[in-house]
Amino acid sequence: MNIDLKPMLRGEITRMSIDFPIEPEAPYGVSFDGDVRVFGEITNQGGYMRLIATAEIPYSGACARCLSEVSGVFTMPFERTVVTEGTLTEEQEEDNVDEYVILQNGMLDIDDSVREALILAFPMRLLCDEDCPGLCPKCGKPVREGNCGCPTKEIDPRWAVLANLRFDEDENED
Repeated sequence: MNIDLKPMLRGEITRMSIDFPIEPEAPYGVSFDGDVRVFGEITNQGGYMRLIATAEIPYSGACARCLSEVSGVFTMPFERTVVTEGTLTEEQEEDNVDEYVILQNGMLDIDDSVREALILAFPMRLLCDEDCPGLCPKCGKPVREGNCGCPTKEIDPRWAVLANLRFDEDENED
């Protein structure tokens, strides 16, 4: 989405509200249930332009521990300083890529910046609950549903032969 900031550059306005959708790129194993909604404002205070926005996206996927369905709305703050093209040196632009968005010919396009920030900020693993106990390693039943009857203590097969050894006290006394 191109935002026309020419009125702000001419000094006609000092504040501009924004609210628009961006088509997202979903991470592996997650589906986004709509577009990213970006809303906020751009302010100009004596030639210093600042973009302060929030990006929201509804999502759904599987819990990384128990595989149950997880859904919600991911909210991410997005703040950048708006600079005109040619203001920054290449070195400044590369070192501070997450701090600036570049205004070209009075138009601001933040779609790619928001998509990149969203991918970096989105959780790598979805969890239904922070304390999700996961699945039983034997039968695969969700542990939160109760005891599945699988043994909780497992004997190391390398030591199983020793379980058959019996020592009589009478033999040791001779």
